[in-house]
Amino acid sequence: MASIERQFVGLPSPVVGRAGAGGHPCQGIWHTPAGVSPRVGFIATHYNVDFSEHYLASYLAERGFGFLGWNTRFRGNERSFLLDHAVAEIGVGVRWMKDVAGVETVVLLGNSGGGSLMGAYHSQAIEPNITPTAGLSPLEAIHDLEPGDLYVFVSAHPGRPEIFANWLDGSVIDEQDPTRRDPGLDIYNPENGPPYGPEFVARYRDAQAARSNRISAWARSELDRCHAAGIPDRLFVVHSVWADPRFVDPTLDPNQREPNHCYAGDPARANRGIYGVGLVNSLRTWLSMWSLEDSQCRGAPHLARLRVPTLVIEAAGDTGVFPSDGDAIFDAVAAPDKTRVSLPGDHYFLQPEGARTVVADTIAQWVADRT
Repeated sequence: MASIERQFVGLPSPVVGRAGAGGHPCQGIWHTPAGVSPRVGFIATHYNVDFSEHYLASYLAERGFGFLGWNTRFRGNERSFLLDHAVAEIGVGVRWMKDVAGVETVVLLGNSGGGSLMGAYHSQAIEPNITPTAGLSPLEAIHDLEPGDLYVFVSAHPGRPEIFANWLDGSVIDEQDPTRRDPGLDIYNPENGPPYGPEFVARYRDAQAARSNRISAWARSELDRCHAAGIPDRLFVVHSVWADPRFVDPTLDPNQREPNHCYAGDPARANRGIYGVGLVNSLRTWLSMWSLEDSQCRGAPHLARLRVPTLVIEAAGDTGVFPSDGDAIFDAVAAPDKTRVSLPGDHYFLQPEGARTVVADTIAQWVADRT
């Protein structure tokens, strides 16, 4: 096992200044083999999760690569997320890799939700298309981005709005009262299943999309109302966000996952709880990240601009990213050179033993064949 050096990297943002307490808004850790300045480097960023110590960083550094686990100022601050701001701050990390670390080949690694985020970054770098959210000022910094040279998806969702709509509880009929539900659409009502029939699933998917669109319509209207009162934005809660029928019914979109399970454990219990993605949002964040109608975080438009060699790795036992999600990503990517593999493991390849080694070896060989 190669010795690994880790360098903390803290840099200014083109959007906001350094915190009064001293912290830089853009922060991460640069992982390299000891005594080596790699010419090929990975960068991974997520909408919300801290990726500075990403689980693949040491594995890939041991194989001779650099790895920048990178965070924008939205790490742990999902409720304030704005896509154009995040893209500008990813650009800070990529520029540091090129100008300071001496990286010649940048590999964008899109893990989990970071798949669509890094896809949006590359899309903007090669063909500017991202606009400010809800009347905010344009950012000059998103027009001077370094594109990636290779792209690797690992256990990636197709897009933030798509995945959230698929997880929203379609039985909710009152956003202010989590107890009010339509029992005929409640996946946790045993009269509906599992298993869930095609007609129920179709009605349920329509109800999920309708709920997402109702929240979006309210957010747009509420933002106008607040502006008229001199209030720039406000927070609100979205409850019941763990209700994808695939969590419960393994015959839907089948893979090797554990049934009746989601990333938060038991899905019925999680759906009643107060933990999960997208629970607290500003109005602008909902429109920027989650809205089916408004968000620019939808994967397909950005992936249609992804023409660099691309590797799509799926976890065969993933409980939140399913085979149809892999289909959506692979089909949307425009790269002539694209490869798709399914490897044994859960979402983060914690199991089975050695799964992360297999993932790292797969990535390393694929990159070596193209550099």
